[in-house]
Amino acid sequence: MNNCSLQYLLAPWIMDIPNSFFKDMVTDSRDVSCNDLFVALEGHRTNGYFYISDALAQGASAIIAQCNNRFFDKGIFNYRGIPIVYINQLQQYLSAIAGRFFNHPSKFFRLVGVTGTNGKTTITHLLSNWVFLLNEISAVMGTIGNGIIGNICPSKNTTCSAIEIQKMLAQFRKQGVTFVAIEVSSHGLAEDRVKDLCFDAAVFTNLTQDHLDYHGNMFNYELVKWQLFSVLKAKEFVINCDDTVGRKWLLKLPHAVAVSILGNFPCDHWSGRWLRVIKAHYYSDHTKIIFDSSWGHGLINTQLVGTFNVSNLLLAMATLLVLKYPLSLLLSTVVKLQNVCGRMEVFRVINYPIIIVDYAHNPGALKQSLLTSRLYSRGKLCCVFGCGGDRDKAKRSLMGVIAERYADNIIITNDNPRNENPQDIIDDIKKTILDKTNVKVITSRSEAIDVAIRQCSPDDLVLISGKGHEDYQLVGNKRLNYSDLITVKKILGMV
Repeated sequence: MNNCSLQYLLAPWIMDIPNSFFKDMVTDSRDVSCNDLFVALEGHRTNGYFYISDALAQGASAIIAQCNNRFFDKGIFNYRGIPIVYINQLQQYLSAIAGRFFNHPSKFFRLVGVTGTNGKTTITHLLSNWVFLLNEISAVMGTIGNGIIGNICPSKNTTCSAIEIQKMLAQFRKQGVTFVAIEVSSHGLAEDRVKDLCFDAAVFTNLTQDHLDYHGNMFNYELVKWQLFSVLKAKEFVINCDDTVGRKWLLKLPHAVAVSILGNFPCDHWSGRWLRVIKAHYYSDHTKIIFDSSWGHGLINTQLVGTFNVSNLLLAMATLLVLKYPLSLLLSTVVKLQNVCGRMEVFRVINYPIIIVDYAHNPGALKQSLLTSRLYSRGKLCCVFGCGGDRDKAKRSLMGVIAERYADNIIITNDNPRNENPQDIIDDIKKTILDKTNVKVITSRSEAIDVAIRQCSPDDLVLISGKGHEDYQLVGNKRLNYSDLITVKKILGMV
């Protein structure tokens, strides 16, 4: 990393700054090395302000710190020759500050941001893998991990910090990447983590209840998501018009691309671009889709299964079309796209029920997973699920209602209880289930999965919902090694 001047870095906002130099930007004091710039942010659980002394002891050459007092805003203090700059609401500036340091890397390739309650991971991976199949170097950033296709590393959050995003994009640029798809979470938008990125396209999937512990209500949740299509000013918009919120937004975005698997248009006289399903044929291991669009019509053969995966696929396809990828090339490569890890991942072994492992962890996603699972079950449908602790409590009872309505048998188990009493979470789920005859509670997740599989016949289907790709379980302050996928494979004798 080249040395950067603090004077240059903050020039758009602050004058007369000491000309201190640094080689990297760091938000964790434990990662500070000699001549780094330490950025002290106020987080949900801790405050970087309390670690300034640690950063200085480890050799930081400059400090930028968040302050909540306007009187100290843009104040510059000197500690033994080291400048400490205080900025009110630092989070709002951080994406731009990091962008200056890393030379605004998002300008140098096609960048697509995908937001919505469900489908972000699948769409970003479809986009990046599709472009990879077209012989470009592509990358993805999101829930499962970050990196170039073929070399993805696990991530802590759906959307990284503002500094981490800019740093990673700068690395991608050095590696010759030409296309990046990034999941844009509501938290990431609310905290301005993607504020300075130059998006070539923004994609909206859907909006259903989730994260109300953070946003408070659905109005605020929607308002935050809307920022990607209003404040951030992407060049192109792709919207799911089968979603109520999507249809509403399209009326404000007349140049967007409307995508529908139900054959809908957002209104009777829609004059914008569009892509819609004419007919879809669902099979146990693939789907055939006849479509029409502003770019032409055709037939898609895909390994993906389920109605919402068809929606995800078409949203990805519309995005690439609007970015001027030829329809003929997309149709010739789509069959090679594979399912995303832990997203409607299907296991079929003789003498066992069909087993599907999915990440659905909110009411809307659970409903869609159950509806899709029903398509592939010749017998009964068993649902194994739980809810995360220290998260939106209001969705628990809704998920209980949905499980009762769409599944024949239910096993409620632990998800990531974190610091909540697991029994309290289970009670929240159960309280709205009217008929508890076919409901079991087995707190051990591996045991719950084992019981579900062994009690079902080969004609039945077991949906294991909530954790998907995750290889851990959060219990108290411990991160335990655990995987639904590995648990299933062990039961089936696959490992």
